[in-house]
Amino acid sequence: VTNTYRQFKKLWGSEAKERLDHHRHPLAFDQCITLESHADHLQLVNRLASTSEAAIVVAASGMCEGGRVVNYLEALLPNERNEVLFAGYQAEGTLGREIQEGASEVDIEGKKIKVKAQIHTMSGYSAHADQSDLIRFVEGINPPPKEVHLIHGERMAKAELYQHFARKKTNIVL
Repeated sequence: VTNTYRQFKKLWGSEAKERLDHHRHPLAFDQCITLESHADHLQLVNRLASTSEAAIVVAASGMCEGGRVVNYLEALLPNERNEVLFAGYQAEGTLGREIQEGASEVDIEGKKIKVKAQIHTMSGYSAHADQSDLIRFVEGINPPPKEVHLIHGERMAKAELYQHFARKKTNIVL
């Protein structure tokens, strides 16, 4: 992903482009390493778990349900010196939500893992639209859609959207 970002500088935002103008490439500094192979990833997980080395690990995986983030969580959650920062929403019923809501122990790949790390959440970085955004989007479609399918989301949130659109006489499919 990092290499892809590097290739598409022309699409970067103004802040990143300004840094480039001052010879401060946002993705080029000695402490930034990218891991290309799974073996490199596992080596880093083991190193971080067995040392007190400071590190910021950016590991993307939706809701912490798979991918490399699972290895990092298993290795780093038990240490109170570590911190996990969620960049927004974690869906109900996922490992990410369980951690986010303050579980003292979680199940990761069949192992009970104590959660001693500090857990934080930043809001505003989620790609999920909130209810008002969804309503504004649907009501802005011209001509109005014949039906709206509510597929993804938590049960209560979908029920509220259903009620809103039902009052507007929009055909809703759950």
